[in-house]
Amino acid sequence: MSGVSRRRLLTATASAGALGALSACSARDWSMGGGGEVRARPVPVRKIGDGSTADTGPQPKQPKTTRLKPGERPPQFVVFSWDGAGELSNKLFSRFREVAARHGASMTFFLSGIYTLPESKKHLYRPPQHPVGASAIGYLSDRHIHATLQQIRAAWLEGHEIGTHFNGHFCGEDGVRRWSPAEWRSEIEQAKSFVKEWRTNTGFTDLEPLPFDYEKELTGGRTPCLEGQSNLLPTAAALGWKYDASSPGGLQMWPSKVQGGKIWDFPLQSIPFPGHSFQVLSMDYNLMANQSNSNPLGDRTRYAFWRTQARDSYLAGFRRAYESNRAPFFIGNHFERWNGGIYMDAVEEALTRMAAHDDVRMVSFRQLVQWLEAQDPAVLRKLRTLEPGRSPLGGWAEFLGTAGPSDSATASAGAPSS
Repeated sequence: MSGVSRRRLLTATASAGALGALSACSARDWSMGGGGEVRARPVPVRKIGDGSTADTGPQPKQPKTTRLKPGERPPQFVVFSWDGAGELSNKLFSRFREVAARHGASMTFFLSGIYTLPESKKHLYRPPQHPVGASAIGYLSDRHIHATLQQIRAAWLEGHEIGTHFNGHFCGEDGVRRWSPAEWRSEIEQAKSFVKEWRTNTGFTDLEPLPFDYEKELTGGRTPCLEGQSNLLPTAAALGWKYDASSPGGLQMWPSKVQGGKIWDFPLQSIPFPGHSFQVLSMDYNLMANQSNSNPLGDRTRYAFWRTQARDSYLAGFRRAYESNRAPFFIGNHFERWNGGIYMDAVEEALTRMAAHDDVRMVSFRQLVQWLEAQDPAVLRKLRTLEPGRSPLGGWAEFLGTAGPSDSATASAGAPSS
C-alpha cells in the first residue's frame, strides 16, 4: 500500500470551483481494450530463456497515435493503474480486466516481481539493506502465483501494460528512500528475473509463456509508498525507461520530463475531496487514510458514505481536467477490499461514468508516453502553461491555432500518420 504520511495527504491546492455537466458519448472507438475473448494471432513465437516469456510480436489492441492538428482540443486521457497486481481469492484482477473490456479501456498493471516467486524460493530474493528473503508484503501462495500469471498473460494480450512495483515494498525510515541508484538497479534486475524465470522457480508446466519480452515491455514503474524516486531516476534513465509514476501530490497539469529530459514524470495528483477544504491524492489508499485513519476495517456504518465520497472525489478530479486544461488524469489503486471493498466499487463506478463522456481516452502510461512523444514540443510547452482548472483563454481553437516558431522545424520529425 502507499504509505504516504497523513500530513502530506492533507496538503491543499487551490480549488477549481464549480463544474458543470458533461456530454455523453462512448470512448470505445479510440481505446483498445474492448471485446472479451483474446484471439490467437498467427505470429511466430520465440521463447526466451526457460520459456517463462516469449516474443510474440507487437502487442495487440494498441491505438494509432496521431499529432494534434492546429487549434484542435486535446483528448481527455485517464490512466487507471494498479500497484502489486496479484490475483488473489477475491479475483479483483480479473474483475477489472472485465470492467476495462466493457468500456474500451487500457490500464497499467504494476506487477510486484516476487508475486511470481514461491515462498519456498524466497532465498533467491536479496533485497537491498534487508535480510535475504525479507518482504514487507509477504509472498503469494502457489495457487495465487498460478492465477496471477494467467491474469498477466491475458491482460497483455488485451492491450494492457505490465509495469513494475519492484519487489519487497519496503517503506519508511529503513525503506527504499535510502537506496542508492546501484541498489535500485539490483532491485529492478531481480524483479525482472523473477518474471522471466517463473517456470524454473515454480515448476508449473501447465501454463503458456507470458507473451512478451519483459526487457522490452518494461518501460516504467511506481515505487513502494511513493518513496525513493530521486535515486531511482538515474537508474531508470540508464535502463532506457520512458516514465516514472512515483511522485506524490502532483497538480492536474500536463506532464513534463525529469532527469535531464529523459523520463516523463506521471505523479499521483491532488484532487478535490468532497466535504473538505483540503485535497487528497488520487489513490484508493490515500482516500482510506483520510476516511478511516488508515484503518482498513473502519466503522461499517460509514461505508456507504465513504464509498460515495471516494467515487465523487475521482469524478471531481476528472471533471476539473475535462472541463478546463484537459490534463491527463492519473488514478492509482490496489487490489484490496479495504473497508468492505468500497474503493473497488467506487473506482468501477467512476470509470463507468468517465467512459460515457465524449473524447475520453482510457489508456496505459505506456500509451500516453507514445501520444506525448508524437506531439509538437511547442504545443506541449503551451499546454503546460495551463494551471489546474484553467481553460485556455479564447478557447482551444485560438490557444492552439497558431503555429509556434519551432513548429516548422518539428512538424515532420517522425510524427505518426493519422
